[in-house]
Parts: sequence; C-alpha cells; structure tokens
Amino acid sequence: METGEQIITYWLCPAEPARSELSAIIRDLAARFGAPLFEPHVTLSVASAEKENPSAVLKKGLQGKRPYRLAIRGLDYSDKFTKTLFVQFEPDNDLESLSEDLRRASASPSDYELNPHLSLIYKTMDQETKRRLAASLALPFADLIFDRVKAVISPETISSRKDVEAWRVVAEEELTR
Repeated sequence: METGEQIITYWLCPAEPARSELSAIIRDLAARFGAPLFEPHVTLSVASAEKENPSAVLKKGLQGKRPYRLAIRGLDYSDKFTKTLFVQFEPDNDLESLSEDLRRASASPSDYELNPHLSLIYKTMDQETKRRLAASLALPFADLIFDRVKAVISPETISSRKDVEAWRVVAEEELTR
C-alpha cells in the first residue's frame, strides 16, 4: 500500500468500565455476524498520513485537555459501512474544540466533519436486521467518559473487513484528570 492511500485518524477512546463493556458488545456482534473486531472510539479528526507526525499532533492538540464526558442521544444505524450500528452522542462544544485543535496541529488535515458517534459493528446488513439490533441493545449508561486519544493509521477508504483489520495505533496520549 502506498503512503498516499493512507490516512491518520484521531480517536477519542472511552475510559473503564465503559471501554470493557463496549468492547464486549463489539466482540459479541462481530462473532454473531462475522464482522471485524475493533476498539471502541469516536473519530475526532482525519489527516493524510503522508507528512503527518501523529505524536507531535497529539502533544500539541491535547495540551491542557482533560477527560471528556459525552451524553448519549441513542442508538442508530445507517447505510454507511463505518456507521452500520452506532451510539450517537449529543453535540458537544468542548469536543468540537478538541477536533479543531487536532485539525490545526495536523500537517495535512482533511475536511472531516465531527459527528460524535461510536460504532458497534462494521458490516453490510439489511435495514430490518439493523433496526432489530438497535432495538434489542440497551446501553448500561447515559453518558461516557473518554480518557485517551489515539492516532491510527489506516487505508483511506474503509469499506471491508480487510480495511478495518489494517488499522494500527501509531501514537497515544492519556488525558489527565
């Protein structure tokens, strides 16, 4: 794979105990539907991998940042592979600021538009299956705390299990309380 075909995505990752609970839901859905495993996250920003220094972006973009608490709006689904079934969060001004700080710190930021959600499965499915899944899941929390940001290198297009399984964490910073 050529460098021009890769991106860096910046993920906000949930703190424990939600991280383990969400990972268990993702593992269960992946096993039931033959879908790829992945870490629970909210994508904050995206940049071209070509000239990006993810560690420097995290250090600069996260200066003075503390853990985030996001309110859950509900479960939803879509026709987009990377939003098959997901937890939708309420808009959050502090999160918008974090996304913008990471974008400003990036060497080649994209026009990624923040829509805070956390996917639970990546799989092409029919509408009825997605609707039933969304109706059958009950999250044990009304909001989530996020305490770390990761930089992940991936293919530019995410449309298959192979693309998801190619993701690799290349930098990580903890948000201190």
